[in-house]
Amino acid sequence: MEQATWAAFLGIVLCAALFHRTFLARGRRRANNPPPGPKPWPIIGNLNLVGELPHRSMNELSKRYGPLMQLRFGSLPVVVGASVEMAKLFLKTNDAAFSDRPRFAVGKYIAYDFSEVRQARRICATELFSATRLESFEHIRDEEVRVMLQQLRQAAGRTVLLRDYLQMLTLGVISRIVLGKKYVQEEAADGEGDSAPAMTPAEFGEMVDEFLVLHGVFNIGDYIPWLDWLDLQGYVARMKRMKARFGRLLERLLDVHNERRLREGGNFVAKDMLDVLLQLADDTSLEVQLNRDNVKAITQDLIIGGTDTSAKALEWAVSELLKNPKVLAKATEELDHVIGPDRLVTESDLPRLPYIEAVLKETLRLHPAAPMLAPHVAREDTSVDGYDVLAGTVVFINVWAIGRDPALWDAPEEFRPERFFESKIGVRGHDFQLLPFGSGRRMCPGINLALKVMALTLANLLHGFKWRLPDGVTAEELSMEEAFQLTVPRKFPLEAVVEPRLPDRLYTGA
Repeated sequence: MEQATWAAFLGIVLCAALFHRTFLARGRRRANNPPPGPKPWPIIGNLNLVGELPHRSMNELSKRYGPLMQLRFGSLPVVVGASVEMAKLFLKTNDAAFSDRPRFAVGKYIAYDFSEVRQARRICATELFSATRLESFEHIRDEEVRVMLQQLRQAAGRTVLLRDYLQMLTLGVISRIVLGKKYVQEEAADGEGDSAPAMTPAEFGEMVDEFLVLHGVFNIGDYIPWLDWLDLQGYVARMKRMKARFGRLLERLLDVHNERRLREGGNFVAKDMLDVLLQLADDTSLEVQLNRDNVKAITQDLIIGGTDTSAKALEWAVSELLKNPKVLAKATEELDHVIGPDRLVTESDLPRLPYIEAVLKETLRLHPAAPMLAPHVAREDTSVDGYDVLAGTVVFINVWAIGRDPALWDAPEEFRPERFFESKIGVRGHDFQLLPFGSGRRMCPGINLALKVMALTLANLLHGFKWRLPDGVTAEELSMEEAFQLTVPRKFPLEAVVEPRLPDRLYTGA
């Protein structure tokens, strides 16, 4: 950039900063008794304290300032809860007061301002993820797991990127449940009998990665609104491109489903979740009427959330097992004893596999998909643990820190599934020591589907294959570094060698 252009840019920023500090800051309300926290810098607040892995940065700050801490991200007040007691106060005791979502750019440009649909979670819980509906999709989960096992069998003896197989599995499950069929194929082509666009796994993976990156970024304009128009990091432009790209796909998917409804008329029967959403959009008795954008937003959340979080949790689970060979041996021993060598694992077997359940719980304790949950916003001024939290404050619950709190967990950094044999702590939002899916009004509505997919997949991965690290890589050398997006994946995708443990006929279905 030329020197004159830089000078003009800096002049604009400095003038805007002076105006903001002189006039706008005068009207800012301040709490009489705010939670403790570090002193904010002018303009940026405490953004300088947020590292590449915010959940770890916040944990270190909480060790200094306490389990209830106030920060300022630019001009936005932020509170972080980092203990069981704080999680209960925000997600249970004062759940209604902290149930709003922040009005960030990602919601405006990608999520169709979805926060306006108050009934969305009730719709998901009662209409889309009911026990009866999930049971009706059991055959889909079983079939997609078998497809993955067959693909891994074909790669026997080779080093594989497990993430690719897991993402295709979870995408297959969620697309068939939500959309009625797979729209991601090895070669992009028109769908069977419809004109809905298909895409290759690489194309879909690229779109998912961009979606998650944009949901996890610290966009300066969200925290310093008077700089929003400059889009200094270019994130808003990327969000607009993402909305256009994903929006074209969603528009065509809705058109295809509506065309079938019109074609079948009175004989129409809902076959998938998108059919159900479109029927609900026609229901004028709903307190808040669903429109086309609302349906697209819910569908988008289902596709991305259902595909990504389960796949990454499973990759972490296998990583921890390869890092801890004794735990892997115990899990395999349980499967050999309960299932035997002549069949694959089915969902009806899962209640008889307590060690597999414990492995999943331990994985979610150490590697929650959303380490600080989705951000909440105070709807009204509230007193929390004797401190004032003003309306408009953004609230994060650091469940990653709670899951590694030495006051709650013995040897918290170690992978010990056996710890769950000694306690009845669960992941369904009732036990605040372990909140990978959140709790209260904003709890993940797809928890039951996620748990079924993860347990069935992990059990079959371990029962169907011997897993080892590539030659020359020891368990001690296996990196467990994280990256930060909307979720927290491995920084380096897991590479592992697979060898079949069962007769070939079980993988092919012959």
